[in-house]
Amino acid sequence: MRVALCQTDIIWEDKLENYKVAKSYIEEAALKESDVILFPEMSFTGFSMNIEKIKESNYESIKVFKKCAKENLINIGFGWVKGNGSKAENHYTIINSSGKVILDYIKIHPFSYAYEDKYFISGNEIKKCSIKEFELSTFICYDLRFPEVFQAVSKDVSIIIVPANWPEKRREHWKCLLKARAIENQVYILGVNCIGEKDGLYYSGDSCIIDPLGRVLQSLSYDEGLLIQDIEDDIKDFRRNFPIKVDRKIDLYKQLI
Repeated sequence: MRVALCQTDIIWEDKLENYKVAKSYIEEAALKESDVILFPEMSFTGFSMNIEKIKESNYESIKVFKKCAKENLINIGFGWVKGNGSKAENHYTIINSSGKVILDYIKIHPFSYAYEDKYFISGNEIKKCSIKEFELSTFICYDLRFPEVFQAVSKDVSIIIVPANWPEKRREHWKCLLKARAIENQVYILGVNCIGEKDGLYYSGDSCIIDPLGRVLQSLSYDEGLLIQDIEDDIKDFRRNFPIKVDRKIDLYKQLI
């Protein structure tokens, strides 16, 4: 499967302008025969707490990119915000090349350090989908610091996507944790971040594609653009050659937690 990670300099809280940028990259990824293109967290607004401005009640982004997916015959993953009463939900959605929603995940761990929990409701479900012969799942940004959810889903998937708005000042955490999640779960990790200045925070990107051995196959820092990588269906080989999952003691872990 050919994946395209789209690292963008998100235009702050301007959905229409970000839609234009996204459509251009979708067309480029499709021309390069990518099967799926993936954008960062809150792809068309940036990581904003201004939920009255950025939230959607009519699935605007989904409608726009359903059409785009069908026109370009490509799967598209993107982040958006759905209103929920006085708060909102931080979503990541994947639409297939036929224009069907095949995954819609709500961020399980709002980032309380930055008061995200004051504005956003926690999700409570892990989601999975299939693209070609691959099973995929996704988490969002701060979820990366909670390895339990990655272990819970990795038995069923070979690729985990981590879209983010992860600031430059903690970039070493981002790079280290992405590698750790790949190694300990024996999966491909696709980390897709943004760049530039957003509401006083700076983002270095560091989007990357990491294999189950922790090797960075490609990465991009500080620049906008696409990372395109062919991924082989070889997870079973990795796990057969180094079968660490057979030694996990899940019942014990449950007791300890």
